Amino acid sequence: MQLRYDYRLDVWPRHQIALAKAFGCARVVVNAALRARQDAHAAGEPYITDAELSARLTASKRTPERAWLCEVSSVVLQSALMDLNAAYRNFFASLSGKRKGPRVEPPRFRSRKDSRQAIRFTANARFKVLPNGKLRLPKVGDVPVRWSRPLPSKPSSVTVIKDSAGRYFASFVVETRPGPLPQAEPVVGIDLGLTHFAVLSDGTKIASPGFLRRAEKHLRRRQRDLSRTQKGSHNREKARMRVARAHARVADARRDFHHQLSTRLIRDNQAVAVEGLAMKGLARTRMAKCVHDAGWASFVNMLEYKARLYSRGFHRIGRLEPTSQVCSTCGVKDGPKPLHIRVWQCKWCGVWLDRDINAAINVAKAAGLAVTACGAQVRPEPVPAQRGEAGTHSKLCQEEA
Repeated sequence: MQLRYDYRLDVWPRHQIALAKAFGCARVVVNAALRARQDAHAAGEPYITDAELSARLTASKRTPERAWLCEVSSVVLQSALMDLNAAYRNFFASLSGKRKGPRVEPPRFRSRKDSRQAIRFTANARFKVLPNGKLRLPKVGDVPVRWSRPLPSKPSSVTVIKDSAGRYFASFVVETRPGPLPQAEPVVGIDLGLTHFAVLSDGTKIASPGFLRRAEKHLRRRQRDLSRTQKGSHNREKARMRVARAHARVADARRDFHHQLSTRLIRDNQAVAVEGLAMKGLARTRMAKCVHDAGWASFVNMLEYKARLYSRGFHRIGRLEPTSQVCSTCGVKDGPKPLHIRVWQCKWCGVWLDRDINAAINVAKAAGLAVTACGAQVRPEPVPAQRGEAGTHSKLCQEEA
């Protein structure tokens, strides 16, 4: 499996100048190729092939007007063209229906004001990790790297990224085979929420960190300082960088929380099950800020790829599964309930159920996992027999995934 390993770069001023030049050259090449294809389409001419674009790039580097393209690595320019070609292929596949998921928009022009700038060096560029820990990039130099962990194997490519906060990162693509983890007995269902970020089927409740909510006061102050600066001034650029760094700290804290929690769940359980949620629909409600702050989609994606990486079971059940309406003890569907009801009693078996824990157990059952309610907050209580109890077993609503 191919994975990305990201590391922070400590670039020096000369490295910043060389990288800015590489970002600009890659931007010019992509915009020129995109303009050529758009002009050909508007004139009714045939589609310009990938090979022809590459030949045009090679020819343009010999002209006096574009001779400065030779000041950066040719691999950077060819990789930028490959990214444009991949964007076109994804766009055409989305139009024809071959690509599943949301519709892919056509490629757009790059700008020097984009919040993210990136260039890629493949193995043909002969980049190298030196014994002293620096990363040698062609026509850039030896860049210091903050090695937070060792690379598991020799990287096949490296992407240098500059984010909106002015930070530089090196993203290595490596082939890794970590192998399966030791066998673990428990299986767990996960119910995602806002009050508690995740509730497990064993009764564990993980509080929602609320990184954005906690940083709102600081972000508001930084944003107010930005709005008071004059457009186009140096002070405005410095204020914009402070806002970007504040948002980056929030995003980094959220990402670290997702990584630690997903790793712990995959390590301690043989299989995990989650419920598919309509993220885009929830992001259009009055809870939009809390939904975006939780970051459920990225957390579920981490669970999925880590389960595949370490040979664990991962199950995603349908979003229409009535996990909050079905009693996890007897399986009878009790009907929908308002959000303010957090504990309810089953009318058939008399068990008191915690709404979130009951949903987590039902998530695991819908995925075909055998779970128990050990540690869950359920309290049996004798109740009068229902009139139609003799015929209830045929009406049980147990929808198995």
